[in-house]
Amino acid sequence: MSSLLKDCSVSALVAGLIATVISYAGPLVIVFQAAHSAGLGADVLSSWVLAISLGSGVLGIVLSLYYRVPVIIAWSAPGSALLVSLLPTVSFNEAIGAYLVANTLILIVGLSGSFDRIVSRLPAAISAAMLAGILFSFGVELFRSVKTQPLLVVTMFVTYLLGRRLLPRYAVPAVLVVGTITVLITGEFNPQALVLDLAVPVFTAPTFTWQATLNIALPLVLVALSGQFLPGMAVLRNDGYQTPARPIIAGSAATSLLLAPFACHGLNLAAITAAICTGREAHIEPSRRYIAGVSGGVLYLVLGIFGTTVVSLFGAFPKAMIATLAGLALLSAIGSSLSSAMDDPADREAALITFLVTASGMSFLGLSAAFWGLIFGLFAHVVLRYRTSAKQSVKSLA
Repeated sequence: MSSLLKDCSVSALVAGLIATVISYAGPLVIVFQAAHSAGLGADVLSSWVLAISLGSGVLGIVLSLYYRVPVIIAWSAPGSALLVSLLPTVSFNEAIGAYLVANTLILIVGLSGSFDRIVSRLPAAISAAMLAGILFSFGVELFRSVKTQPLLVVTMFVTYLLGRRLLPRYAVPAVLVVGTITVLITGEFNPQALVLDLAVPVFTAPTFTWQATLNIALPLVLVALSGQFLPGMAVLRNDGYQTPARPIIAGSAATSLLLAPFACHGLNLAAITAAICTGREAHIEPSRRYIAGVSGGVLYLVLGIFGTTVVSLFGAFPKAMIATLAGLALLSAIGSSLSSAMDDPADREAALITFLVTASGMSFLGLSAAFWGLIFGLFAHVVLRYRTSAKQSVKSLA
């Protein structure tokens, strides 16, 4: 305890708090949209918020203290985005079963230490294109909202651009603040929706079906490994932390398994918000930045306990604000995914096919667009790469 107090600093404490606030300002909004699309009740949504918040908080605190590294855990925003279109197609019991399957697979990957090998064999362009396709609808919905709330959406959009120009890391919180002020001024806020209460866990028994496994579990695994853990570990490595991936991945998956019946879809190593806590802004001494992971985890616990209040607070705002906030929060993720998908000329066509199929929202044989996007993309990758390899072999022989 004495060393913990000695290592405390205002900069590290604030960095952790900001990282958590950003998680609530953006990714949590997508969880609300997923719950609403599936018609889940407020009690289940509160349980969802409680589960992902407590899981993120406890894991972040324990891992940060044990390794003396700012380990920032959060729920998967791309995974939440995937659920917006998929939850309405299955029962919530089936979704819980898919969560358990997905996190069991991730746990196996974590315990086996095969994370790097698996990620290296999966075509980066294909997984990036699938992620871009999943997130595409959020970017589109952002601009569709202009029709219903032009003043609110345009104000938030301009705020985002100015934030990205002046204070890039705090652009999304700035959008939340300005959007809130605009809603209050225009009288769009609904105070009757507010409820001051503690969150209560709601247990949902899992049901296992092959449709839910292919539609939800498989994409969740791919998104978690390639879209969350991979960049998350890269952030840690970039700032000089050589923390092994195995305990972080295994710990996240094991915690997710325990919390899945209470609606937790998956906990991952954060990437974007983690950069706030791993850099010099948190503290000039890398050995004292772990305090940011602890402070962020504590705030997660507090907000999770008051999950019902958090849910009601977001419900008091107009849908256009929530859609705009979600779209802007995912804008950089959409851009980076598209950039990665188109980066390799040899896989550009396969990645484009993956993106178009996933973004189309198609459904065939009871299987979702994300699954078919992956299948079509991998098939195109094999065919086109085989053709290219064959031509190169002929040229080398000539």
